[in-house]
Amino acid sequence: MGKVTFLNPEFLWLFLVLPLAMAWLFYKRNQLSATLKMSSLEPFKQNRTFLAKVKPFLNILRLIALSSIIIALARPRSVDVTSKSKTTKGIDIVMAIDVSSSMLANDLKPNRLQALKKVATTFIQDRINDRIGLVVYAGESYTRTPVTSDKAIILQSLKTVEYDDSIIADGTGIGVGLATAINRIKDSKAKSRIIILLTDGVNNSGTIDPRTAAEIAKEYGIKVYTIGIGTNGKAMFPVAKDANGKLVFRMMPVEIDEKLMQEIAKKTDAKYFRATSNQKLQAIYNEINKLETTEIDEKKFYNYDEKYKIFVLIAFGLLGIEILLRNTVFRGIV
Repeated sequence: MGKVTFLNPEFLWLFLVLPLAMAWLFYKRNQLSATLKMSSLEPFKQNRTFLAKVKPFLNILRLIALSSIIIALARPRSVDVTSKSKTTKGIDIVMAIDVSSSMLANDLKPNRLQALKKVATTFIQDRINDRIGLVVYAGESYTRTPVTSDKAIILQSLKTVEYDDSIIADGTGIGVGLATAINRIKDSKAKSRIIILLTDGVNNSGTIDPRTAAEIAKEYGIKVYTIGIGTNGKAMFPVAKDANGKLVFRMMPVEIDEKLMQEIAKKTDAKYFRATSNQKLQAIYNEINKLETTEIDEKKFYNYDEKYKIFVLIAFGLLGIEILLRNTVFRGIV
């Protein structure tokens, strides 16, 4: 059953008049009743009939009838709302993730890469109507997942993203990472296309200049949101491997080419962000989520079921009963 509403709720104020109507009925009843001073009323009390006792009940019927008329005037009705929506402007997104060894620095907890994966998972889950792809890069780059609307595939692919120098050469090739992301999205027919490029270092690898890649993105009308991840000052970085192949960490200064990141974002009409903590990283993805919204065309259908008729029937029914009883059973009874 739908929600009950009133088309003319102002008529409900008439309920304030009911106490006055009740007082008027009792006043008229007393006016119509003759009075006679007697030393004792006992003889009359014994002769008072049952009908005389219940006759005031007719006034209650009239008040209920008036209440029903007021409710009918207010036009009660239930409404069922159904909606039908469709995506009118979808967005294609490629997330370009830095997987160099420096992403294992633990200034974000438990480390930068794991913090990013957690936040990116929530971001992907929130983009219900969009297609998303994954590109990973270090000294080189490759497409992890093509742009797809299958969120389960994207999330599983993101879950297994790790630093592995046996698969991809170490280093920070921002240009090649951006170029690969552009290649995955440039032919998209989506109304809006964006790249979220994340790095924690300075471009020191690859054969493509990041600024050149940014120019290409601009030519294709692709926005590139850039994120620099890492605290200010120093952090524990992996600097080598010991005899057992385990990474050795050492306190090192955090270096991020923020000027380059700002240039790329500005050139493509996007924004640059700096994530110095887990909370800041989450806030950045939340802001991007709000900046890039998918337009939804929603149509609502309202089905009204008028309820006033039942109250009209109740009112006339009760008034009819009152008039009938007053002129038959209770006729002549005071």
